[in-house]
Amino acid sequence: MRLPGARERWVRTGGIELHVAELGNPDRPTVVLVHGYPDSKEVWSRVAPGLAEHWHVVLYDVRGHGRSTAPVPLRGGFTLEKLTDDFLAVVDEVSPDRPVHVVGHDWGSVQSWEFATVERTKGRIASFTSMSGPSLDHFGHWIHDRLTRPTPRRAAQLAGQGAKSWYVYLLHTPVLPELAWRGPLGRRWPQILERLEKVPAGDYPTASLPRDAAHGAWLYRDNVRTRLRRPRPDAYAHVPVQLITPTGDAFLSESLSDGLERWVPHLLRRRLPAQHWVPRTRPDQLVSWISAFVSALETPSGTGTPAPAAAGRSGRHADRFGGQLVLVTGAAGGVGRATALAFAEAGARVVAVDRDAAGAARTAETALRLGAPAAWAESVDPGDEQAVEKLGAKVAAEYGTVDVLVNLATAPWRSSTPDASLLETTADEWRKLLDAGFWEIIHGCRVFGGQMAARGQGGHIVNVVPSALPSSRPAGASPYDAVRAAVLSLSRGLRAELAGRTVSVSTVSPVWPESDGTGTDTDRSAGADGATGPGVPDGAVPGARSTSGRPGLRTPEGVAETVLDAIVHDRALVVTPERSRGPRRFRRLRGGPETSPKR
Repeated sequence: MRLPGARERWVRTGGIELHVAELGNPDRPTVVLVHGYPDSKEVWSRVAPGLAEHWHVVLYDVRGHGRSTAPVPLRGGFTLEKLTDDFLAVVDEVSPDRPVHVVGHDWGSVQSWEFATVERTKGRIASFTSMSGPSLDHFGHWIHDRLTRPTPRRAAQLAGQGAKSWYVYLLHTPVLPELAWRGPLGRRWPQILERLEKVPAGDYPTASLPRDAAHGAWLYRDNVRTRLRRPRPDAYAHVPVQLITPTGDAFLSESLSDGLERWVPHLLRRRLPAQHWVPRTRPDQLVSWISAFVSALETPSGTGTPAPAAAGRSGRHADRFGGQLVLVTGAAGGVGRATALAFAEAGARVVAVDRDAAGAARTAETALRLGAPAAWAESVDPGDEQAVEKLGAKVAAEYGTVDVLVNLATAPWRSSTPDASLLETTADEWRKLLDAGFWEIIHGCRVFGGQMAARGQGGHIVNVVPSALPSSRPAGASPYDAVRAAVLSLSRGLRAELAGRTVSVSTVSPVWPESDGTGTDTDRSAGADGATGPGVPDGAVPGARSTSGRPGLRTPEGVAETVLDAIVHDRALVVTPERSRGPRRFRRLRGGPETSPKR
């Protein structure tokens, strides 16, 4: 398989010929993509074209993989020192006068940690983005620290990573890995990736996989035991590092990066709800993060450290939501707008959806000013099934699969909602109430939740329904409580249904702020100093903050913060404030105790 439009060349080093492909403008800064095991450079074929729109992108087959030749003999031919020789030969050829930005996945990341920490590569590297591959030196120190200073937590970390590293032990056995890869494992590997990792079917992996995997076993045999036993004491990164951690990685524990700041003076952490093969399953997210990181370092001021606005917002949860695609309904004003802007401040890409086209557009514009890498406004009635299906198709085709869906059950607090009791509510009013308050939740969950489940790489749905209306809207109990109970029950069932498909569901049930939440007259908000002004939602109580300095729970900003926290901590149900009637009323619906944040 060849990358469309790629320019090809060969680079010779130490008796090895490396196959190199280039995309993009060679006058732009160079980004070098280094593949892992048992891959070839084509693992990046979904990432490279996106990066090539802005950068000079270089990919090469590691020795013994793809179209590159293998050392003779294989034993001793794959040491980190020789892999570093190869890397320097490539960058001297493709970017002789300018340092390059390195991106590594799996064993590509393992060897790139060597590039980023050894003395002889200083001045040739501008940055390093690492995913799913630790430094063997850092790993060795990590093990040593836990063996010499054991605690129950550290012992559990060692045992957990030991279990995840089962394949490392097998690859050290003689002959058997080669036989397996050249036999049934090599033939079935594409189906295994598709079934377990949700890697899309197609022309990956390439036909060279059995040979690549057999050769690549020497990456482990030549390096792992040596470095883990005697890790380098000077393995300090001399470039800024962006660490992307897939939270569902079957081979590496998140705890492996604990204390990494000791070795990396300039570290930007990212967490991605995905499995191991993110270059194949989450290329859009990687393109966004890599481009932002490189762009920050290539600014004219060039301080050597990524600027927060470009490399990722420095606000709360930026490591979790930076670059992710978030869709918020009811986003023209009130809680919906505040939630969309909170995600924007965390560096997410935002799709603001509302019946009010002008209000949604204002939210998208403000999101861009607050730091969202991209923001779009969509005028859609969330209660219209066909309109939501069309929106889902458009978002998937133009922006990608949604990572977070925030469904605002707007009907219970809209001005048209009946405040009467069951006996005083007509059948027509009931139909309108259910269409706008319950069906809009179903449509959003079905369309966007279905896309998340099909992708199989994580996702989160948050359904927001109030536990009590503001004092200015004393709703009758029956119609309002029926919609609320229906949303809570739906969320509980959907959470269980999607648990095995890597998608989670949360319900946030706040006492609603003094705002209708629809955006019809909600285009003002309190700033940090309590002043109001254009461009932010109404209903925020001026200066309403808790004693901790965070937004008060009864403000739109406070509810928005609760939504982000619910996702980060994967809470099933959050009821605010603590003394609301929600916990007692809905304990049976949830099937257990609720989470109620402290004031």
